[in-house]
Amino acid sequence: MPKQATERLCVIGDGGWGTTLAVLLSKKGYDVTVWGVFPDYIEVLKAKRENIKFLPGVAIPQEVRITSSLDDALHTHDLVILAVPSLYARSVLMRLKMHDLSRKAVVSVVKGIETKTLMTTSAVIRDCIGNIPIAVMSGPTIALEVAHGVPTSAVVSSKKRDLANRVRDLFMTERFRVYTNSDILGVELGGSLKNIIAIAAGVCDGMGFGTNSKAALLTRGLVEIVRLGVAMGAKRETFYGLSGLGDLTTTCISQYSRNRWFGEEIGRGKHPKEIAKETEMVVEGVATAKAGYELSKRRRVDMPITHEIYKVLYEGKDPKRAVHDLMTRAPKAEGKT
Repeated sequence: MPKQATERLCVIGDGGWGTTLAVLLSKKGYDVTVWGVFPDYIEVLKAKRENIKFLPGVAIPQEVRITSSLDDALHTHDLVILAVPSLYARSVLMRLKMHDLSRKAVVSVVKGIETKTLMTTSAVIRDCIGNIPIAVMSGPTIALEVAHGVPTSAVVSSKKRDLANRVRDLFMTERFRVYTNSDILGVELGGSLKNIIAIAAGVCDGMGFGTNSKAALLTRGLVEIVRLGVAMGAKRETFYGLSGLGDLTTTCISQYSRNRWFGEEIGRGKHPKEIAKETEMVVEGVATAKAGYELSKRRRVDMPITHEIYKVLYEGKDPKRAVHDLMTRAPKAEGKT
């Protein structure tokens, strides 16, 4: 039986991950409300008690309130969980700004970087709302697996240790283990940049390459993520944890990974714009490839895989040519980053 919990939690975003977390928290006995931007789809969720677009086959408990009204969603709740695509984070946050959040904390589970400002989501939150308590949660967390109770681990980070511990305890179950980490920048960058490498992994799958190729890609992809993260002030060791290596591995191999699937379709010969029309889900790695490319130039960091994926996505480069150019770069020692 779930324990009787007193905290009231609001999930902003009715996608697969937001719905999964709402279900998990409700089963723990928390008072949970889910907010979505489209009233028509909110009515579908209420009627079916199932997120047929983004989390099919998973029942939403009757105890979870579902609304398209921010007044209803935020009025009495203690903690806000931001679970929208990074592309829409700023516009949603500007709507949240119209409400009094001074006594609330925000937990971001967003994995992306804003392309115009090159800000992480926690920075966008502060830019829009001000200096409120913020935590971020990331890791190898495929929504459908978590929703079905597959043993999973994640990591939560905050500049405020008590908030990190609070969020850890909120989400922790016997099937969802949560660690804490003080490096909020590293946790966000790891969870975001890995999506670029996942697209590359999908390209490898679509072109029929084997495990040798993917192992090399993951290894060298992690090197790129570490290079940029350290250059931006994150801790190197963070990227060898759940939000770095852990999330990178899952996103590059999972059959449920949208980013890997997107790359696979490219590897099979489809154009990125054509693929984007085939799904209602946001593929975070597409925008992050642009952000990662711009950050690498700004920080003067060598990120050859990221640059090739950017050229494939935004300049129409043939993936076969991109692979050739990566494989024929000048020789170097492995340890030379």
